[in-house]
Amino acid sequence: MRLTLTLAAALAAGALALPAAAQTAPAADPAGEGRYEDALRRMITETAAGSCPADIMGAPLLAACQQQLPQMSAGLAGLGALESVTFVRAEDRADGRLETYAVTFAGGQTLNWGIGGETDGKFDVAFAGR
Repeated sequence: MRLTLTLAAALAAGALALPAAAQTAPAADPAGEGRYEDALRRMITETAAGSCPADIMGAPLLAACQQQLPQMSAGLAGLGALESVTFVRAEDRADGRLETYAVTFAGGQTLNWGIGGETDGKFDVAFAGR
């Protein structure tokens, strides 16, 4: 789906991609829950409303968000209101923890979202996919 690819490309542009060999297998979260849900909810909701939350986005992610904001805002708004966010898994990578969530929107679409690369409360990685 074009929207999914646009969102993934735009948000992932700020991410520091690692070669597949550098990534590790998913790690069990001791609490069985994600830690980044609130930040992800804010990123999605505020971007849909037309702004990039600078206080939780690292510089590369914020720059990518600002550059692509008109397209991302329209695309996210078109999915409808955010209905639910469900933690799927976490993995420890060389660039830090990456969490995956299933995000369901009022329009019926469910997308997997990744968020991670957290340093001092700001994230360098956020992306959407199927």
